[in-house]
Amino acid sequence: MRGALLVAGTTSDAGKSVVTAGICRWLARQGVKVAPYKAQNMSLNSFVTADGAEIGRAQAMQAAACGLEPSADMNPILLKPGSDRRSQVVVMGRPLADVDAMEYWQVKDHLRETAVEALRRLRERYDVVVCEGAGSPAEINLRRGDIANMGLARAADLPVIVVGDIDRGGVFASLYGTVGLLEPADQALIAGFVINKFRGARELLEPGLDMLRNLTGREVYGVLPWLDGLWLDVEDSLALDNRPAAAARTPYGRQTLRVAVVRLPRVSNFTDVDALACEPGVVVRFVTSPAELDDADLVVLPGSRATVSDLAWLRATGLAEALRGRVVLGICGGYQMLARTIRDDVESGAGRVEGLGLLPAAVEFAADKTLGRPVGSAYGHRVAAYEIHHGTVTPDDGAEPFLDGCRAGTVWGTTWHGALENDDFRRAFLREVAAVSGRDFAPAPGTCFAALREERLDALGDLVERHVDTGALLRLLEGGAPEGLPVLPPGGALHEAPDFSQNGGMDGER
Repeated sequence: MRGALLVAGTTSDAGKSVVTAGICRWLARQGVKVAPYKAQNMSLNSFVTADGAEIGRAQAMQAAACGLEPSADMNPILLKPGSDRRSQVVVMGRPLADVDAMEYWQVKDHLRETAVEALRRLRERYDVVVCEGAGSPAEINLRRGDIANMGLARAADLPVIVVGDIDRGGVFASLYGTVGLLEPADQALIAGFVINKFRGARELLEPGLDMLRNLTGREVYGVLPWLDGLWLDVEDSLALDNRPAAAARTPYGRQTLRVAVVRLPRVSNFTDVDALACEPGVVVRFVTSPAELDDADLVVLPGSRATVSDLAWLRATGLAEALRGRVVLGICGGYQMLARTIRDDVESGAGRVEGLGLLPAAVEFAADKTLGRPVGSAYGHRVAAYEIHHGTVTPDDGAEPFLDGCRAGTVWGTTWHGALENDDFRRAFLREVAAVSGRDFAPAPGTCFAALREERLDALGDLVERHVDTGALLRLLEGGAPEGLPVLPPGGALHEAPDFSQNGGMDGER
């Protein structure tokens, strides 16, 4: 088998990432050599590949679903917003520039070629490539410069399935409307639909499915039921609202350990706390006010794409003052905020800024981003992690070391992401947190975060195998979108899309 398809969605957080991962895991279990791909990703959750390239965290998760080490080809363009109007553009794993929305449009033609070439390389190396779209393909104001949805599908002749989130309501209107707003050549590639997050009686849904088929002339390939516990490695902060609010498993010790994670306005790599939330008896919640810290045994200051701006927000909300005297772990941007001083002429251009002064360290932002997969030790245990930062933190001479950072009393700081995924280190750290917090908590000895992640990926593969017409998926992969699909109104009224034949298109290649 050789082929590719695109998983699009009616909205952000409709379920494109998990459906893509589920298809990847299902195919991998069939012995298919499969890889994930997302041409353009806008996310503050990222990962570092073995060769030092930065890609979206969701694509790293999808690579794990395929049993692969992730590569830059799987996410050639990553946008990391630093404000409402400006983003850092990461191309093939390396930062290219910080641009505003209009400046980005000026470089899109070049980036389209980069994205198409990355997909071409994956299709040469793997039997199947499962592509994920971005946002919605029906963002018609952005269609002319699109490189992630129908622009990619047209360039690579990809059949497309559209995922709709029924839990939000209005799923039939959003599915029909997504197709109807596209021009005829785009509609010709929309093969059918998958409905996600369904809870209730399937019998009540069936009449709507039949009407959708009749109205659109397209198949509903599956209805995926709501499944709790699929929040690991989520792509953006929209999914934070769907995370479990309390420990899902019985504590191993007598008491729970309560962790408050500060939900910064530009929070990044909040997936660092996934491993804490998987520990029996650890309750993880995201907070935005000082009152929510009252009963916290540990406060986590996570990463940030806008360290100086988010530090100002901490002060404005009163959270900065509320951190004093508490047990705190700062990670990357959060660690930088805990230092005495910050010198930033790169990210914010603010120059010298006073930090929170809870750790004996100074921060200076460098023009070059540090990307790596460091390995070290703490509490006598090996720790493998990854790092992504412009800010370089220098602890004072004689400061108590902690991983690559430092510790002062009940405050710890490190630039390393993913450290808490190391089971022995995580348990040792939690035992110390419990001791200084006075909690009768003991981490469960058998919790393996890597195994739990694999269980969730298998659960995604099971969803696809049990609730999707996998035979139809195989036909799409091998033969492309069906011929003669009807054009829904008002699609013919849209402006003509650009011709991709001069931009590295792969018409006819499957």
